[in-house]
Amino acid sequence: MSTQAHHQHDVQTLSCAVITVSDTRTADTDRSGQRIQQLLREHGHHIAQYEILKDEPELIIQAIRSAPAAAEVIIINGGTGLARRDTTYEAVSRLIEKEIAGFGELFRMLSYQEIGAGAMLSRATAGVVGHRIVFSVPGSTAAVELAMIRLILPQLGHVVGLVRG
Repeated sequence: MSTQAHHQHDVQTLSCAVITVSDTRTADTDRSGQRIQQLLREHGHHIAQYEILKDEPELIIQAIRSAPAAAEVIIINGGTGLARRDTTYEAVSRLIEKEIAGFGELFRMLSYQEIGAGAMLSRATAGVVGHRIVFSVPGSTAAVELAMIRLILPQLGHVVGLVRG
């Protein structure tokens, strides 16, 4: 199969949900959630939903399950570390039907190049949940930019096209 044929189902414009997981951020202080939305819009995508949730697994699971039907992509930032309150990974991984293992691996590799060994503490992950793609990234603005610019945005239309079939 040629590269052109492989990408024939790529999607150009998507509807996305953005979820920030934080016990302290507000819409005014959520620079990472704002940056995700800005980058998505700059690439021609629409924001179907934006919300900030406390770091509680059941709230995260409910938000993924109840995201607007049009949202084929959910990008979650925050709660991916090892602190006691960091539970995003546990919530997201319970729902993932097909893991995109390379996302977490590449995120940690690229992060390692920028911050060193601390990158191994990230539990960034991605996968398919029903008909949606869910990306879960750390909550720092630098991590959001790395994930969005280097990994998510370059492949977003292709990944959705593959899941759509």
